[in-house]
Amino acid sequence: MVGMEDLSIIVKRLEEVTERLEAIGENYSGDSKPVTQAEKLTISVTAYDDIYNGTFKAFLENCDKIGSEVATAAPLIDKAFKAQREFLRIASQAKAPSAGDLNTLLKPLGDIIGEIQDYRERMRRCDYFNHLSALSEAIPALGWVTVSPAPAPFVLEMNHAGQFYTNRVLKDWKEKSHVHVEWVKSWLQTLTELQAYVKQFHTTGLVWNKNGDDALAVSKTPSEPKPTAGAPPPGPPPPPPPPAPTAENGNNGIAKSGRNELLESLNQGNDITNKLKKVTEEEMTHKNPALRSDGIVKAKEPSATAKQPSTTSTSTQGCQQARTELDGKRWNVEFHKDNKCITIADTEPHHSVYIYKCEGSTIQVGGKCNNIILDQCKKTGIVFQSAVSGIEFINCQSMQIQVLGSVPTISVDKTDGCQMFLSKDCMDVNIITAKSSEMNVMIPNGDEFVEQPLPEQFRTTVHGLKLETFPTDWNCDLV
Repeated sequence: MVGMEDLSIIVKRLEEVTERLEAIGENYSGDSKPVTQAEKLTISVTAYDDIYNGTFKAFLENCDKIGSEVATAAPLIDKAFKAQREFLRIASQAKAPSAGDLNTLLKPLGDIIGEIQDYRERMRRCDYFNHLSALSEAIPALGWVTVSPAPAPFVLEMNHAGQFYTNRVLKDWKEKSHVHVEWVKSWLQTLTELQAYVKQFHTTGLVWNKNGDDALAVSKTPSEPKPTAGAPPPGPPPPPPPPAPTAENGNNGIAKSGRNELLESLNQGNDITNKLKKVTEEEMTHKNPALRSDGIVKAKEPSATAKQPSTTSTSTQGCQQARTELDGKRWNVEFHKDNKCITIADTEPHHSVYIYKCEGSTIQVGGKCNNIILDQCKKTGIVFQSAVSGIEFINCQSMQIQVLGSVPTISVDKTDGCQMFLSKDCMDVNIITAKSSEMNVMIPNGDEFVEQPLPEQFRTTVHGLKLETFPTDWNCDLV
């Protein structure tokens, strides 16, 4: 995360940019002089630097904390944002180029975006594929410079495209490592700030300098160094001096050595035994034969009363507060127990629903959402209208689902017990199961349902160099 020193620098720079923007709003600077178009564009580049040095810098730090393939992808993302910054610098100093020259100027950014997407395809078998997919799906947002007349909604659309995979990252890593949660937050915040930046400075499309030079000529000039925000704050004060020697440390302030302490103890004579612990009769081996076996006097076991507070403390720490709230584009339903009235009234197609560790509860989801995930739930039922992507059960027990509208896919993974009530609108649903048992599908037939079990056991036969797998038909095997 961004340190306090960096945060104070960013806040100071934002205040300066705000003052300039307020002046630009009236086309006059603080000294009553007109503000030129070039000055406005220079401020837009400075605002982009604030995004880079703030939230995006925190995102890069989180990539380094995760390490592995994510840390390898971080320099590519950094290179893409720097390439966009260079393109914005050219736009602030040059007039709009021809279509051919524009493609030449955009080629470095396009090549980097393609490299990021190629790296994701090569790493399909790695543990952080969802992380790389989240970056690969959202990084085309930097292509807003070619969109008009509304580039800001394009950034938002790419942000939503990547959120499908960021939701998977949260699902897989939320309980394992908090740094992955911070990684998702910093990445989504970077895209959100980029969208706000585009909306403010390039509302109808990329703004060029009407009085600028040729774009290709400007691209060959070296980029100016990024402005710094003053000298760094002074370091911490030096540590205090060591305490002055006292009489407790020995004669003349010098600590006693082990040899001197031993000689003083010997000089005490018979008084040396005054500090020894008295042995009671129950600890004497000649009076207690049971102690002679190992010669060790065992310490007394703590009483049951002493153990009780630790048990209570442990159970208290295990309690989690139930919540149902909308966080950005995702509904979080967590830690509900024996609650039969959980309702999400209206959802939108870009909303996702994540249900975590609910027990003995019933959830109703209205409207049409993107996808629904139930993770580590027990004896819980869900009734929903429609889902664009599908619904997933992961590590659940004794679950029930009822579809009122349509859903393309139902995924059941590591789940014991799942009753699926379908509607007439989702008769073409795909049901994908893995490591699960006791699954039944209730198919509508008029006003009733026909129950059909899903196979749990399969038979595989070898035919040459190929394998053929079929569900086991118990009726045929028993004949």
